[in-house]
Amino acid sequence: MARPPLPLTVIGGFLGAGKTTLLNRWLRETGGRRFAVLVNDFGAINIDAALIASSAGDLVALTNGCVCCQIGDDLGATLMRVLDAPLPFDAVVVEASGVSDPARIGRYGRAVPELALDGVIVLVDASTGAAQAADPLLADTLARQVTGADLLIVNKLDVATAAERAATLAWLAQSAPGVPRVETAQADVPLALLSSTGLTPEGHDGSHDHGSHDHGSHDHASHDHGSHHEHRHPRAPQHGDLFETWSARPAQRFDRAALQALLNAMPPGVLRLKGVLPLQADGWCELQFAGRRGTLRALAQPPADGAAVVAIGLRDRLPRGTLAEAFGGRPLESGPG
Repeated sequence: MARPPLPLTVIGGFLGAGKTTLLNRWLRETGGRRFAVLVNDFGAINIDAALIASSAGDLVALTNGCVCCQIGDDLGATLMRVLDAPLPFDAVVVEASGVSDPARIGRYGRAVPELALDGVIVLVDASTGAAQAADPLLADTLARQVTGADLLIVNKLDVATAAERAATLAWLAQSAPGVPRVETAQADVPLALLSSTGLTPEGHDGSHDHGSHDHGSHDHASHDHGSHHEHRHPRAPQHGDLFETWSARPAQRFDRAALQALLNAMPPGVLRLKGVLPLQADGWCELQFAGRRGTLRALAQPPADGAAVVAIGLRDRLPRGTLAEAFGGRPLESGPG
C-alpha cells in the first residue's frame, strides 16, 4: 500500500530570529513521533547534547527516534533520501538558511507527490525586525520571508523594548497584512501550532504540559501592552493563557465542495485545523488548514478511529460556534494549547 504524503514544514527567518531554539523545542516535544529535520549546518543548530544518540557524517540520530540530516548541495536529493528511508517518518522539517526564501522551499511540498506542505513558519526578532527591514541590503530578503509565510512567530519579547516591538509589528502589518502572527519569548509555542502532526482530537497538542513555562505567545490585537513592555524581560503568558483547542467527532457525511469553501474562507481566529471526514459521495478526505492556506485530499481508506476534527487558535478568539455549526458531531473536551 502506498504511503500517505509526508507532511513538510519549513521554518524560516533571518539570522538570530530563534530558528535554532524553536527546532530544539520541537525535538524535545515530539510525543513519540519520528521527525526528519533537515538543517543547513549542525554547528549552527547546536542540537541538545542530551538528545543525540549517535552521529556520523551528515546524519545525527536522536534518542527519541528523530533524525537530523545536514542538507548538502541539493535539497531535493536530501528529501528523496528521507522519503526512501526504510522506517517511515511522521513528518519532515526543513530549517531554511537565514537569508533564503522559505516559501520557495515550501514549493517542494506541492511539486513532489510524496510530500504535502504542512506550513511555512517564519520567525521574526521583535527587537531587531524593524531595524533590519529598514536596511536596503536586507529589505527585499526579509519582505519575501514574511509575505511567503503561513504563520509569523514574533519572537524575543523578553529582550525587545516597547518601541522595538511596536516598530516590528507596524512593519509586519504593512509588509504582510494577511499573515496571522503570534508573539512569544524563547520561541515557546505549542507543537500543534507548528505541525498538524501535533493536533489530536482530545483537546490538547500531544506534547508535554507547558504549565510551568514562563514564556508563551499572545495575540497582537486583544491585549493592552502599554505598560507591559516599559522595561526589558517582561513575563510572557503561559500557553494555557494564550491558546485553546476545539475538537469533535462528526457523525454526518460532508459535501466536498462545502469543505473546500470552508477552507477558502476559514473564519478568523483559526490558526490551524485538521480533520478526517467521510464524504457524501464516496470515501473519506483529510482536511488541513495552516495560517491562511488549506488543503483537501482523498484518503485511500477510512481511519481506524473514525471521523474527527480539531482546531487551535488564540484564546477567546477561536470561533467555537462557527466550528460547531460547520462540523457538528459530538464535541470533545477542549482546552489550552
